Formats: sequence, structure tokens, C-alpha cells
Amino acid sequence: MVPAVHAYSMATLSLRYLLHTVEAIEAKINKYTRKWLGVPPGLSDVAMFCRKAKLKLPMKSILEEYKCGKSRLLTMLEESDDPVVKTAQPSLKTGRKWKDTEAVDEAKECLKMKEVIGQTQTDRRGLGSTTAKWWSKTEGKEKRDMIIDEIRNKEDSTRVQKAIQQPQQGQWANWDTAIQRSLTWISGTWRLWE
Repeated sequence: MVPAVHAYSMATLSLRYLLHTVEAIEAKINKYTRKWLGVPPGLSDVAMFCRKAKLKLPMKSILEEYKCGKSRLLTMLEESDDPVVKTAQPSLKTGRKWKDTEAVDEAKECLKMKEVIGQTQTDRRGLGSTTAKWWSKTEGKEKRDMIIDEIRNKEDSTRVQKAIQQPQQGQWANWDTAIQRSLTWISGTWRLWE
């Protein structure tokens, strides 16, 4: 069920629909996904789609995929080799709630700021244990991928903020000793629900 939804969301939703329509589709699909998983209907979307949660489920938000698809299309059109497409600056329909141009510009500014700040230590690993991609040294597809990753990180940050505001469902944000786990469909989820 989920791979078919993902393929549908990438191909169709990013081109045809506005944001409010995609939100309605996601709400309907989430309702049936909750029923299929056997979780309460009041379970927040944060618990289902957050990548920074202590227990990550192998599902993606259709709304996040919609935003990433629109942003990817916009950056592909902006960085096109065809001079006519590059100078035309086509606008994509997204609705009033979210603008793809603003999201892409904000992601670019965040990436430039990360380059100015430099590589910082965020966990127990030491400095230099990871390699960093810098905005000024990448081109083409790598730049688009960095923009999309930054948009995904922003969406995930808003989910974490929403979780912290929820008194019961957001308790996992305060768990310091819990080990972060990522479940897969084959290895973990089926055994978890049996």
C-alpha cells in the first residue's frame, strides 16, 4: 500500500494539485493507515512521520513529498541548461499556504549559513568523523539534493516542535536514555504488531 501511495504522490500530486488538496488526501490516507496499523485515531502525524523520533516508522508524509517534488521541479527549471527555460522563470501553482520559491530560497540561505558556520559537533562523535558537503563546492544534482534535504529537515523540525507542544504524545522528546531505532517493513514492523 505505501509504495503505491508514494509513487502516486510523486507523479501526480506534485504537478496537478494545490497544497490544501494534498492535505485533504493525506488526512484521508492517514486515517486508514492508523486503522490498518491498529493505533488510536487521535495519534498525531508527528508519531507517524517524524525522522528524529525515538522510534521511526518506515513511512513518508505525502505533504512532505509534495513540497519536495515542487521544490525539486523549481530548482530543475531554474538550473536548466536551456536558456529559454532559465530566463522564463516559470511559476508553479502551490496555493496560498506555502510558496515553493520562498522555501527554496530559505533552504539556499540555510545552506550558505551552514557553510559560513562550518562543521560543528552535534553528537558524541568527534570533530572530523563525518564529511560535510559545502554549498559553494557542489553543482547540479548534488545542489538540488542538498536543497531537498534541507526542506525535509525543516519539515521534520516543525514536527518536533509540534511534538514538544503536545503534552502526552510528545513525551518521547524528553527521553534521554532511550535508544533511537528505525524499523523496516520486513524486519521490525510486522514483528512489533504481532
